[in-house]
Amino acid sequence: MASQSRRSKYFDNAKFILIFLVVFGHVISPLKEKDGLLFTLYTFIYLFHMPAFIFISGYFSKGFGKKGYIQKTVKKILLPYFIFQLLYSVYYYLSGKEETFHYDLFQPHWTMWFLLSLFCWNCMLYLFARLKWKGVALSIVLGIGIGYIDQIGSFLSLSRTFVFFPYFLIGFLLNQEQLKRIIKSSWSLPIGIVVIAGTFLYFSLGFPEEAVPWLLGDRSYSAMGVENIADGLYRGVQYVITILVVFGFLTFIPSVHLKLTEIGERTLYIYLFHGFIIKSVNALIPNKGLKVISNHYLLLACFSLIVCVFLGSYLVKKYTKPIVEPNLSYSLQGN
Repeated sequence: MASQSRRSKYFDNAKFILIFLVVFGHVISPLKEKDGLLFTLYTFIYLFHMPAFIFISGYFSKGFGKKGYIQKTVKKILLPYFIFQLLYSVYYYLSGKEETFHYDLFQPHWTMWFLLSLFCWNCMLYLFARLKWKGVALSIVLGIGIGYIDQIGSFLSLSRTFVFFPYFLIGFLLNQEQLKRIIKSSWSLPIGIVVIAGTFLYFSLGFPEEAVPWLLGDRSYSAMGVENIADGLYRGVQYVITILVVFGFLTFIPSVHLKLTEIGERTLYIYLFHGFIIKSVNALIPNKGLKVISNHYLLLACFSLIVCVFLGSYLVKKYTKPIVEPNLSYSLQGN
């Protein structure tokens, strides 16, 4: 991270690993109830992979004060959201998942919540950036408090927008030197190893199944089956643990160019398209088949890697760029 080139390689490596975890998490999602190890991997991955992605998105949003930023954000984020929300609506209708065609911009399909929330986070910077680190404290209070609103949920991705915003804001506020001191000092990696290993061990010892919705951040406390005034404390603890694991993860990332580094530049393509592949494969494989492959961990990991390599290829980008990056390049993939 000592130079622009090394910084780019570092974040591209981080984004590739994270997008692999996104795909792998979705691959094992229908299998996790049948296998203890997959359940542990799923819950551990969901604790930090999207917060880490959101943190990086915030880190690359430092140009928000420039003229025309909102207009560019609309083209870079909302246009792909409109397009892929439509594509998913068509897919669900043609595949028989929905009996009638229904195009709803206010209820994001599956992974589309991220684009909608990302647009909101960029807009929220106009208020919270002025508050600086006081804004982080306020964002955490809002993230905790939003859970007490029973009606909060997936509509306009409001719940996730508030719950995950602190990670975006922290990424925005940290500059290069501050981040380097945190994740590249002599003590960073040993602490990162302890944090990652300790958290994974805790999850492997029996993460409660009923607590999985807490990792998703998409509903109120009452919708998760808890209605105590102290429930916000659990989310506060979750913020602390997730932030520690995110920075622990970042200490592992190399700054050198690897064979798969360049795919980290095209994570948006993987994110937007992988759902069509995974949902189609799940529809084709019967329940008995899912039971058979649930304990073939290497096969599941290899399939996830193949999906990432294919969708992150130059060929896919060449022919799908008009709908993924209409007119402008996408800021999430690095400025």
